Amino acid sequence: MASGIAPADLGFFSAIASAGSLSAAARELGVTTPAVSKHLAQMESRLGLALVNRTTRRMSLTPEGELYLQHARRILAEIDGMEQMLGVGKATPQGLLRVNATLGFGRSHVAPLISKFVKRHPQVQVQLQLSVNPPALTDDTYDVCIRFGAPPDSRVIARHIAPNRRLLCASPAYLARHGVPKVPNDLTRHNCIGIRQGEEAYGVWRLSSGRGRSARTESVKTRGNLTTNDGEIAVSWALEGHGVLMRAEWDIERYLRSGRLVQILPQYFTPDADVYAVYPQRHQLAARVRAFVDFVAAALGREKLAA
Repeated sequence: MASGIAPADLGFFSAIASAGSLSAAARELGVTTPAVSKHLAQMESRLGLALVNRTTRRMSLTPEGELYLQHARRILAEIDGMEQMLGVGKATPQGLLRVNATLGFGRSHVAPLISKFVKRHPQVQVQLQLSVNPPALTDDTYDVCIRFGAPPDSRVIARHIAPNRRLLCASPAYLARHGVPKVPNDLTRHNCIGIRQGEEAYGVWRLSSGRGRSARTESVKTRGNLTTNDGEIAVSWALEGHGVLMRAEWDIERYLRSGRLVQILPQYFTPDADVYAVYPQRHQLAARVRAFVDFVAAALGREKLAA
């Protein structure tokens, strides 16, 4: 039996790690679970060490498996980059594209765009993973992340996709019962719907007024009896009249247009939440990444103009 690492093992092991289980990897690879288990066992036999901890319900990587995965993905990315530089497959986007997005925005905007994208580029296989918080910038699990706000890190490319504001709003029924806040400090006397997402300080809303040297920011400690990590749930609570909500314009603009929600304190600015596509620098030459980011930017731009 051959010893060491076979080139075909790299993509195979990366697929196993991404799938999270041998059965899921088998479905993705189009083979049987016993075939996946046999291939993995042969890899481990050649290496003389275990790469995966197996249980009946789930699997996890050993420290050696984590190291193997890290280098496998780096090598696969370098091969992909070399192909792009040589013009191999440059005209036709193809291959696996792993996309991450936030729960609400991913479900309502990114998923429908992926459906349209794969119809235009059928040789691209897209895996969409939705999460409450964006993955760490050092996480090599995804090719493109659609997120709010530009990451302060030069190791990744952050392309501005679409403008977005966080707005304060409430239902007309709630405002009729409790009054309309006139200044930020008024919010301390209102029931504010909390959303635990990202790394921002929970329960603190920052509102700014003025521009340039005259700009002034107030931090308001909010209170309320409803909290969630799901933006869609928070919006539904606001629609049902439970309180004041701070939410991205993309998620609530249709309710503002219909009058089901009313913007409050419009003269104050909240922290920026523009939409960005974030991806590693090594992927900037990949045709599938470029095509997808261009497609999303154009589509969201049209949506914004039509709003």
